[in-house]
Amino acid sequence: MKTLKTIFTLMLFSIFISSCSSDNDNDKTPKFETENPLAAYYTQTGFSTVTNFVNSGDYEFGLVFTPTVKGKIKAITLKLPAVSPAVRVTIWDFATKAVIRTETLNVATADVQVSKEISELALEKDKKYLISMNANDWYKKHKADNSMITYPIVAGNITFNEYRWLSGTAQTFPTTVSANYNAGDLSFDFQQTE
Repeated sequence: MKTLKTIFTLMLFSIFISSCSSDNDNDKTPKFETENPLAAYYTQTGFSTVTNFVNSGDYEFGLVFTPTVKGKIKAITLKLPAVSPAVRVTIWDFATKAVIRTETLNVATADVQVSKEISELALEKDKKYLISMNANDWYKKHKADNSMITYPIVAGNITFNEYRWLSGTAQTFPTTVSANYNAGDLSFDFQQTE
């Protein structure tokens, strides 16, 4: 009889523990994968011809993008055809042209991607942003026939709206739009938050 009581008590205890852990599982917030949209952008655009530019004049240039979900930028990624110890990267509010964040990346080795973790930057769903860099070295990627592409380009949870550039070293919002190439490789690690 004592053994039966012990078994019954253990069974109840086991059921209690199991139900508690099930409740905790339901409270977990969903985990979303981190994504970097640049490779998908290049696939969608067909920009597969690459020309290296080194010491080719200073420009502020980058991509206008819109998150299709609420999320955050966790890191900035950059690859250049030359060493550059202090590349200024700017994230802009497209509508107001205000600087949201400025980071400096050290490209210590040519042709090797650098990733810099940043304090997380929250991005609003369906809001336009621009990520640009100021550099005199870059890869020009385009179609073999140099033809134009049609924006927007959907790359996961990021929609790219256009490519922009402006000559000079000043941290100035780029105003010239081009649709037949991208100068990069500048991108970011994005994670959906809800």
